[in-house]
Amino acid sequence: MTVSDPRPSVEGMAEFRDADLHDARFTMVDLTGATFRAVGLHQVVMRNVEITHTTIDGEIEDLVINGVDVAPLIEAELDRRFPDRVLFRPTTADGFRQAWDRNEELWSATVERARRLPPETLHESVAEEWSFVETLRHLAFASESWVGRAVLGDPTPWHPLSLPWDEMRPRPGVPRDRDARPSLDEALSLRFAAMALVRGVVDGLTDEQLDVPGAPLVGPGWPDEGDSFTPRRCLRVVLNEEWEHRRYAERDLTVLEAQRSGAQNDHGSPSGPSAPYSRTP
Repeated sequence: MTVSDPRPSVEGMAEFRDADLHDARFTMVDLTGATFRAVGLHQVVMRNVEITHTTIDGEIEDLVINGVDVAPLIEAELDRRFPDRVLFRPTTADGFRQAWDRNEELWSATVERARRLPPETLHESVAEEWSFVETLRHLAFASESWVGRAVLGDPTPWHPLSLPWDEMRPRPGVPRDRDARPSLDEALSLRFAAMALVRGVVDGLTDEQLDVPGAPLVGPGWPDEGDSFTPRRCLRVVLNEEWEHRRYAERDLTVLEAQRSGAQNDHGSPSGPSAPYSRTP
């Protein structure tokens, strides 16, 4: 497949959206400044490439750079930087309980940090990512989907404000109100209800139940109708969502705090961050 004349976007840049570029070849192509979001890069080969000043966030496995599989090195470094991270890969029922306990503690600190900002700031996007309130809405969706639906069997567990990932195609019964602007407390009410679903499951979980598949899912939604999952898989998905989105939220709160501090300094307010970088793992 050869792509020689991509359609320019409104801004004059080439844009590929919802495109299938399987087995495409790019030769002598300049991708400087390009942005990739929600992109699959599986079995990709790059030769004679120049990569500088590039950041990658995502799920990475079997990434070989100049003959070295760097994925295990990245995992080890992340575990070193964030000791709590290993708790979010539990193997026993007690481990899942311990992970959820710690998750509640960490998120409590993150929410308290967010409360120090003006309410309208919590609806602001940083670098086109979800706002803090949108992040809470999405995590509610994840818990409702993977625990309420996939573990507990509720065919429609979602609150109207629950927020799926942006690239999910519309599905009957699944909410998708990207423009809603609930207050922080409204988003937290939704979030706490979804967290309670997870708490109820992990509190009663036994090692014997971890790998027992549930009944096939009923009705349209997410995950897909007819699929069946073990509690281990569902809870690992939720824990991964919780860990990664809290990390993103903390990162973006740092930016929002710095912006607010700068604005205050421009008006003669004391310098320094508006809140400490509180209790991240």
